[in-house]
Amino acid sequence: MAARPIWRGQIRLALVSIPVELYSATRSGATIAFHQIHEPTGKRIKYEKVVPGIGPVDRDEIIKGYEVSKGEYVLLEPEEIENVKLESRKTLDLVQFVDSSDIDPMYFDKPYYVVPADDLAEEAFVVIREALRQAKKYGIGQLAMRGQEYVVALKPCGRGMLLETLRYADEVNKAQGYFRDIGDTKPDEDLLDMATSLIDKKAGKFDASEFHNRYVDALKGLIAEKRKKKGELVIQDPDKGPPKGSNVIDLMAALKKSLGGDEEEPKKKPAVKPASAKPAPRRSTAKKAAPKKRAAGGRR
Repeated sequence: MAARPIWRGQIRLALVSIPVELYSATRSGATIAFHQIHEPTGKRIKYEKVVPGIGPVDRDEIIKGYEVSKGEYVLLEPEEIENVKLESRKTLDLVQFVDSSDIDPMYFDKPYYVVPADDLAEEAFVVIREALRQAKKYGIGQLAMRGQEYVVALKPCGRGMLLETLRYADEVNKAQGYFRDIGDTKPDEDLLDMATSLIDKKAGKFDASEFHNRYVDALKGLIAEKRKKKGELVIQDPDKGPPKGSNVIDLMAALKKSLGGDEEEPKKKPAVKPASAKPAPRRSTAKKAAPKKRAAGGRR
């Protein structure tokens, strides 16, 4: 089954807009998840939502609450939370370009492959990709996706491009708080020489395929062995993605106009307005939830 894009939209550089698709560059296939099973019946155990002193409650009686102090909550209705969510603007504006060395690896979060949405977008896509490659820069912008807004870095990656979400500054702990108690003692020269020689001896190029999660491999082997004895059936429903869109771009005209070029220069082809992103929908104004005091056993 073909991969399904997790986001469709446009990368915009000044007046140049390029329709693209994003695909997750990683997967969690190495992780093995377990379910709890009731051994006498072989059925999966489910969890019920309960209120202390009351017991199980219906789903429609549950709303979200943010604890502001012990036992005191601000209750939020579903529509209030929806109003705060950012619209998926479908446009990534590249507003800054930085050297790759300017971004601390601590800030990189999750990678995505970026590809042109269709054949018409490929020319502009290749131009931006090669411009970034020659400049040795990352394009920086913010992307709204799944109700959240991410800072992202865009760079060339083979024939395509790689977009990486970045952590915000307040999501990264400062190292000084953890390293402050480490002394300034100088290492012994002989020990340092031996350690350096060992590093040089084992130096080489990194190849991720040489490493395997031995614990996961052993679990998979155990599961396969037990499955041969009892047998189980796994059914997966295919999920088809929506059809691709298209966008026509007069790339040269858009680039010249972005750089302030002469708009009156004669052209061989009839002038075509550069494609621009649709106006971003205005953000809904978030309603403020009135603080309501609740006892410790109040609804969440």
